[in-house]
Order: sequence, then structure tokens, then C-alpha cells
Amino acid sequence: VQLVESGGGSAQPGGSLRLSCAASGFTFSRYAMSWARQAPGKGLEWVATISSAGDSTSYGDSVKGRFTISRDNTENTLYLQMSSLKPEDTALYYCLKAPGRTAVLGTTLHDSRGQGTQVTVSS
Repeated sequence: VQLVESGGGSAQPGGSLRLSCAASGFTFSRYAMSWARQAPGKGLEWVATISSAGDSTSYGDSVKGRFTISRDNTENTLYLQMSSLKPEDTALYYCLKAPGRTAVLGTTLHDSRGQGTQVTVSS
């Protein structure tokens, strides 16, 4: 399993970024996927999860209405569209693979994680 995140960088408050996660080494379309983040000195925070078919999503309260998780099973890629960014969104963002077709955000133990991509929001 290989998960490679990209798309991080710097943004101003109110701005947008789109993260991507290129997946390989497994049948991407069979597994739910998630995004999580970790800010300096803090624990892992679950951001969003999406079912294997992409027909079910869930979000953490802190990003609901601002972030959108999606996937392209033909391209083996997971996305996170982030809008209305806030300084508190600053963190290292990880792409994670769930062990089954669905996942419960913050509860399901995921079995693989990428190296992460840094997002920094500041003026």
C-alpha cells in the first residue's frame, strides 16, 4: 500500500486549497478512505471520510460546510477540497485507508497512512 499526499502549501484566511492523495498497491475502489490532520503539539483530528463507492461521506464538526472529500476510482485518487480556510486549519494532513468499504469517522481503525502534506493558513 502506498499513499502519497500532495497539494499542501500556504494560504490566506478565507482562501482555498485542494489536497490529493495518489493511492497504489491495492484495489482503491474497494476501500473507504479518510483524511485526518495533526497540528503541532496536538493529537490526530479526523477530518472526513468517504465510502468506497463515494456515495457516503462524513465530516468533523470543525470542517463541516467548508471542506469536501471526494474520490476518483478510475484514477485511484482521493481529494480534499478546502475552502474558507482558517488559521486553525494549519496542520499536517494525512490520507488514510480504511480496512473495509465503509468507515465511521474517528472510530474505524485505519490500516495505512501516507506521509502527509503540510497546510499553513496565515495572513
